[in-house]
Amino acid sequence: MAFDIEMIKAVYDRMPARIAAARALTGKPLTLTEKILYSHLWEGTPSTTFTRGGSYVDFAPDRVAMQDATAQMALLQFMQAGRPQVAVPSTVHCDHLIEAKVASTTDLKVAVDKNKEVYDFLSSVSDKYGIGFWKPGAGIIHQVVLENYAFPGGMMIGTDSHTVNAGGLGMIAIGVGGADACDVMAGLAWELKFPKLIGVKLTGKLNGWTSAKDVILKVAGILTVKGGTGCVVEYFGEGATSMSCTGKGTICNMGAEIGATTSTFGYDDSMARYLESTGRADVAALANGIREHLTADSEVYANPEAYFDQVIEIDLDALEPHVNGPFTPDLATPISKLKELAIKNNWPTKVEVGLIGSCTNSSYEDIARAASLAKQVAAKGLKTKAQFTITPGSEQVRYTIERDGFISTFDSIGATVFSNACGPCIGQWARPGAEKGEKNTIVHSFNRNFAKRADGNPNTYAFVASPEIVTALAIAGDLTFNPLTDTLTNEKGEQVKLEAPTGDELPKLGFAVEDAGYQAPAADGSGVQVKVAPTSDRLQLLAPFSAWEGTDLKGLKLLIKAKGKCTTDHISMAGPWLKYRGHLDNISNNMLIGAVNFFNEKTDNVKNQLTGAYGAVPDTQRAYKAAGIGTIVVGDTNYGEGSSREHAAMEPRHLGVRAVLVKSFARIHETNLKKQGMLALTFVNDADYDKIQEDDSINIVGLNDFAPEKPLTIELVHADGSTDSFPVNHTYNAQQIEWFKAGGALNIIRASIK
Repeated sequence: MAFDIEMIKAVYDRMPARIAAARALTGKPLTLTEKILYSHLWEGTPSTTFTRGGSYVDFAPDRVAMQDATAQMALLQFMQAGRPQVAVPSTVHCDHLIEAKVASTTDLKVAVDKNKEVYDFLSSVSDKYGIGFWKPGAGIIHQVVLENYAFPGGMMIGTDSHTVNAGGLGMIAIGVGGADACDVMAGLAWELKFPKLIGVKLTGKLNGWTSAKDVILKVAGILTVKGGTGCVVEYFGEGATSMSCTGKGTICNMGAEIGATTSTFGYDDSMARYLESTGRADVAALANGIREHLTADSEVYANPEAYFDQVIEIDLDALEPHVNGPFTPDLATPISKLKELAIKNNWPTKVEVGLIGSCTNSSYEDIARAASLAKQVAAKGLKTKAQFTITPGSEQVRYTIERDGFISTFDSIGATVFSNACGPCIGQWARPGAEKGEKNTIVHSFNRNFAKRADGNPNTYAFVASPEIVTALAIAGDLTFNPLTDTLTNEKGEQVKLEAPTGDELPKLGFAVEDAGYQAPAADGSGVQVKVAPTSDRLQLLAPFSAWEGTDLKGLKLLIKAKGKCTTDHISMAGPWLKYRGHLDNISNNMLIGAVNFFNEKTDNVKNQLTGAYGAVPDTQRAYKAAGIGTIVVGDTNYGEGSSREHAAMEPRHLGVRAVLVKSFARIHETNLKKQGMLALTFVNDADYDKIQEDDSINIVGLNDFAPEKPLTIELVHADGSTDSFPVNHTYNAQQIEWFKAGGALNIIRASIK
């Protein structure tokens, strides 16, 4: 029996009529994406059409999911809203705060002890407000959502950029900041610019060494880390229907790495099989009843160029396994070219560690295929050359693969099984020796490989591949090894070749678990006390941000002019800082410490215009705040790409930064800045970035006439008294301008509920 089955029935009951209304309004056949979006409008039955990439639209998502690192701030904000219970089904998943160090049992025990006050807070606040709580060790949010909550045709938001994983079960699932989650939990509409549509036609069928991961690695190479910005990617074709549901999830999961709003697939038999295997035959039966509404109209896939803004075609029969990286997930290299590029670019070719699992690739099928390679180590007289780790995605997967003998297979090659948690994928990896900063190579089946992300070492060359390729490269210990063509020398000196991986899509004996780790909320939470100690250094109740003062912003100082890639990891690092995710003032001490200062090529080293001295970014900003001086941050292209963490917007707001001016934004980060009452501005002319000097005082002019599509003006006052001015763009609509004026969206929510 599925969770929230009555909600799913209600969604399916209203879909046909709403889709028919949207089809009549638009006068054309509809993509799956359009069907789901138009059937989830806040207004109910559609009454107007929307412009892709232009119209701001209010939606009514079906559910909200939060992981423990972002849930802290999301729920601290929700507590200010004044509601007795969440308005839509919501869950919290404790997966981010468990550090991978020794092995699963030991690491989980340490995490439960170290993070007790955070887990107690999340458990109590969930209990009070009617939120489902998944305890530490239950699994990674996206895998748990796929196994329990995702359903075809649904719409959900989640406080993690990889919420998009649920597209593997035919959802429109979108990563957001905690303020957006707070809106929806408070019963308000959720706003999104109506996305453009990218269609990816998959022909042929995956075979041999190639897996679903290679599809998204290929797509990332085509679109780059920003090519999907503002778009939903919809996959279709014979290659899509022949693929497993969890394979589809892998593709959607890593769609976050191309900047896509989300990705999705039409409902098919593989989804029905997965629903039935995970105890949700009732959802499959409901979906089968409206099957034609859970995929695009037939005309769309027959003539995709007429209905999508961009179409990509990939032949799975010809697709090679790919290895992406280092340092960016869109540097895509076919396995046949990897040796050549590695030697040409002087990448370290010795593979030190191979890591499989994570929210991207931890399905039963993934583990089974990797295990089929691990079995060959003993059978062919080989020895695994690299360290090897497995991170199961959920307790249900871990229990099942242990029952079916896969864990003992991995044990036989010396593997370490980490906890059912994010671990190394998000920097929660206490890797021995990483502090030495030595140049080395790791390969993993995760989604991101930015510098320092996995182990904190800027000289770790991290490459992304499928679990199968990761396993093969770990066995060989050599980045230049191509398992499709190359042989290995075994312990007897013989040349042996690895056979292509095999594995069942779903467990033949079904999934099994003794304790999945779920805690239902109290039937009546009115008497539950939320646990936040006033002396805590990890949790801090929030105070509202101040409203706009009603004038242009004058005399702002330049805090930092960031050069090159500046992700949310650069703005608000994870790793050891995760423990402060519920304490805004403490975590603000990591603000922009990873950004490269344009003027000296250093990180965490900027000029304090009050003293002339150079120091850490947070310390410098705190000095400006103490002096009552506002500041501005300047950045490059795709500023704020990566994780959805709203701390990257809340920290500057808390410390007194008034505006962020960049060449372009990643979608989620731009929205997060707006939600917190910040000014998110873009250069009209990118060359104006070069006009900004280190000692500038900066004015932002035109705020008294702040209006949609009306540029503002930046005035630069240089140290020598000379000036420059230029226009800057913004994407604020009327409602978002009210967020700015009120000092943040939450201030408006609070006022509306009271």
